[in-house]
Amino acid sequence: QVQLVESGGGLVQAGGSLRLSCAASGRTFSTSALGWFHQAPGKEREFVAGITWSGTTINYADSVKGRFTISRDNAKNTVYLQMNGLKSEDTAVYYCAFVAYGGYYSYNYASNQRNYNYWGQGTQVTVSS
Repeated sequence: QVQLVESGGGLVQAGGSLRLSCAASGRTFSTSALGWFHQAPGKEREFVAGITWSGTTINYADSVKGRFTISRDNAKNTVYLQMNGLKSEDTAVYYCAFVAYGGYYSYNYASNQRNYNYWGQGTQVTVSS
């Protein structure tokens, strides 16, 4: 069992920055990955970014490349999503998700929410224009 707790959401003006955190506890694995997804009102949940716990493989959605950075602190069992240059279309609930896996963390694998076994409760990010 893995528990995920997101934090760091809030209200920010367009062009501003936020850093989201996802703290994992329970039975985590060295061969695992954590992804960030977001869901805007009336829309489906979408992939944002993902990282393996080793840090060797990172994937980003095209919409956030160059603006968002995902990183991890293994000592704290925490993954971060640094969001810069925020836009109104980034407004959504942001979720982190965990998957224990043994293969290559390709973009296709990372972006498929059905691959993830555990999900956090989400944190709201609102970008005002």
